[in-house]
Amino acid sequence: MRIAILSQNSRLYSTKRLVEAGREKGHVVRVINPAKCYMNITDNNPLVYYKGKPLKGFNAIIPRIGASITFYACAVLRQFEMMGVYTLNNSDSIITARDKLKSFQIMSKSGVSLPTTGFANSPHDRDHVIELCGGPPLVLKLHQGAQGKGVVLAETQKSAESVIDAFRSMYVNILIQEYISGCNGADIRCFVVGDKVIAKMKREPKEGDFRSNLHSGGTASKIEITKEEEGIAVKASKTMGLNVSGVDIMRSSKGPVVLEVNSSPGLEGIENITKIDIASRIMEFIENSYA
Repeated sequence: MRIAILSQNSRLYSTKRLVEAGREKGHVVRVINPAKCYMNITDNNPLVYYKGKPLKGFNAIIPRIGASITFYACAVLRQFEMMGVYTLNNSDSIITARDKLKSFQIMSKSGVSLPTTGFANSPHDRDHVIELCGGPPLVLKLHQGAQGKGVVLAETQKSAESVIDAFRSMYVNILIQEYISGCNGADIRCFVVGDKVIAKMKREPKEGDFRSNLHSGGTASKIEITKEEEGIAVKASKTMGLNVSGVDIMRSSKGPVVLEVNSSPGLEGIENITKIDIASRIMEFIENSYA
C-alpha cells in the first residue's frame, strides 16, 4: 500500500513510529505537511497539490493534525476523501472531536456518561449554570483546546465568577463542568483502535496541578480497567465516528465518565509505559479496513 501521513513535523515521535511500522510491513509511507498542500476544487477532478505536483496514487491517509491547523488540514483531508482515498479518521469526525461543546452534545445524546456540563451565552445565566453543575469546585474549559491548555480549576464561587466573566469579556466561549472529586485529578487514557481498547494508562497531575496531561507535567503508569470502562471508551470513540482515538475517562462516584475524545492521540507516552506496539496495530487496522 501507499500511505500518506499528514503531519507538520516528520521528527515527532508518533509520526516516526507510524512511518517505521508501515515500512516494516512493506508499505510505502510518505510524510506530507498539510499546511503546505493546496487544492484544486473542481466538479470532476478534485486534486491535492504539494510543491507543484498532484498527490495521486495513495491508498490510505493517516491524519496527525495539530490543533492550530485543524480547519485547513481537515480541508486537505476532505479533498483526499473526495478523491476516494481511505482516511483513518475522516475530516468531519476530527472537526467534531476538536469542538468540546459539540462532542459533549453528541455523546450525551448517545448515552455516554459525562460530567455535568453547562454552557451559556448571557452573563445573567452564570450563577444558575454554576448551580446546575453542582457549585464549586468547578472545571472551566475553553470551547476548543488541547493538551490541557485552557483548562482552569475554580475552587470557590468568587473565583468561578471571576474566570467566567474574564473569558466572556474577551468573547471566548467556555464550558463549565463539575469537578470529579476523589480522583485527585487522575484520569485514564484509553487508546482505542476500531472496537477495542488496545492500550491504557493512568495519568496523574504533577504536584500543585489538577491537569493530568503529560504535556502539562503529569506522570503515567500502567493500569487495568473494567469491562464497563472499556465499553464506555469504545462507545465514545464510535459515537464520534473515529477509528482511532484517545479517550480520557475518570472514575467517579456514578461510574466512569468521559472527559474528552482525542482524534490524534500521541503514541510516545502510552507506548513507553505499556510496551505495546500501537503503531503496528494501527497499520494492521488500515490493512484490514482497506482489504
